[in-house]
Amino acid sequence: MESHLTLRVDGEARSLTVDTRTTLLDALRDRLSVTSPKKGCDHGQCGACTVLLDGRRVLSCLILAVAHDGAQVTTAAGLAPEDGELHPLQRAFLDHDGFQCGYCTPGQICSAAGMLDEASAGHPSLVTPVADGDGRTDGHVRRGPAALGDDEIRERMSGNLCRCGAYVNIVAAIREVSAQ
Repeated sequence: MESHLTLRVDGEARSLTVDTRTTLLDALRDRLSVTSPKKGCDHGQCGACTVLLDGRRVLSCLILAVAHDGAQVTTAAGLAPEDGELHPLQRAFLDHDGFQCGYCTPGQICSAAGMLDEASAGHPSLVTPVADGDGRTDGHVRRGPAALGDDEIRERMSGNLCRCGAYVNIVAAIREVSAQ
């Protein structure tokens, strides 16, 4: 069975007809020729396919395209402003050599962008300190923007794998942008 849908990909409305079993990743790559998100494991375990869907990071290999008709999809290629400048994360990845082969880089950058938004909105991670207003640990979930030290960044980015092992540089790039 096929379904017609429209996705707003990197700011441009794109209409297509897909089999209802088509993942968002396959719709982007195979039907719309958007190659920024990569097909790594195709099981949601590597993060190479990470995109921002209506502003939230998702693994595009795990979701069906038809479930997101009308959605805004932002890839790493669509993060940069229209003036031709690089997005701060893209610039930081270059400056800190946060890639080697580059295969995972678009997913890493999209995940980092989503993670920075989550942290600034006060979403805790497993390593976010649990403290009350006095700084004492009392079991209450911390609210407010999370401080993004290296452990916090590593935890929040743990779903994105890099076979080349550029993690130290990836963390440094994200730390730089989080401090801006």
